Amino acid sequence: MRFDLVANDTGSKARAGLLETAHGKIETPIFMPVGTAGTVKAVHQRELKNDIEAQIILGNTYHLYLRPGLDLIQKAGGIHGFNGWKGPVLTDSGGYQVYSLAGVRKIKEEGVKFQSHIDGSRHLFTPESVMDIQRTIGADIVMAFDECTPYPCEYKYAKNSMEMTHRWLKRCCERFDATDPIYDYEQHLFPIVQGSTYKDLRTKSAETIASFNRSGNAIGGLSVGEPAEDMYAMTELVCDILPTEKPRYLMGVGTPENILECIALGVDMFDCVMPTRNARNGMLFTTEGIINIRNEKWKDDLSCIDSGLENEISTFYSKAYLRHLITSKEMLGAQIASIHNLAFYLWLVKEARLQIIAGTFDRWKKHMVKKVSQRL
Repeated sequence: MRFDLVANDTGSKARAGLLETAHGKIETPIFMPVGTAGTVKAVHQRELKNDIEAQIILGNTYHLYLRPGLDLIQKAGGIHGFNGWKGPVLTDSGGYQVYSLAGVRKIKEEGVKFQSHIDGSRHLFTPESVMDIQRTIGADIVMAFDECTPYPCEYKYAKNSMEMTHRWLKRCCERFDATDPIYDYEQHLFPIVQGSTYKDLRTKSAETIASFNRSGNAIGGLSVGEPAEDMYAMTELVCDILPTEKPRYLMGVGTPENILECIALGVDMFDCVMPTRNARNGMLFTTEGIINIRNEKWKDDLSCIDSGLENEISTFYSKAYLRHLITSKEMLGAQIASIHNLAFYLWLVKEARLQIIAGTFDRWKKHMVKKVSQRL
């Protein structure tokens, strides 16, 4: 893996970079569509490439481990062979799923015991097994196993959890470095900063994971219910500590406004289920603002979904037609809305990159935050 900084914005901490992996180059800042179970919901791989212009997608260790299972994925030659996506892939370690399974899991020093949400079967994830699983899945970037603390979270719990995450990281690195890739390309491990919204914990965690000197670093445990101001404060604090020469990945964030603000703080990589999940419920993110396509006002609006985008989906279909599909619960409605929202997110970070290179990002960002946050 190679990461080169191309430009730094003059009015903020935003930066443009180029990340090279075995499966292709990634221009940062970048948004990564979430394909939890090996697929971005309602979107074909050709649409990811041609309409959305995605450069990297996500998979999830927890879900892929349970279904379809590692044997089939390995038989297919890894996740790229299984799902047909030939570009870079990042896998989340399952730490967030552990967080969300609070009722059916037990966290101990050894690892996490949990029950499958599919059939109730019992499993154990350890830092070592999670590295082995991600080796088998075959993602270009794999995440360290961590605990994502809830919000609000007492200081003592956050401190103990963070320290365990650091001990787990050491075990992840030892296992990862002691094993070889199963397929014919290199994989790269990213540690994750934790510490809830406590400045001293976030500082300690950022310093600790930076000391492991891995290919990139991630910021976890945010966008879990805390105020946006706290998210931004913790992100800025951590970005100021993490090494500038390595990519920074803010996990699970967020709205278009969140992404723009965090790009300004020095973040390079983002992911979130929001564009696809909200699309299926009729919420569209556009270059002019946010649309609830279910509203009556769009019933007779035959203008295209978003003339500010260049992709065929957003400029071909009308708001009235998409509203008809969504209210009729036609599957095509979810597909069109998902493709559009993802295309918008990818347009947003691409435009941000161009503005950073031009040295005009800060001024542009202030204008765009207001624009993309307004309800139409």
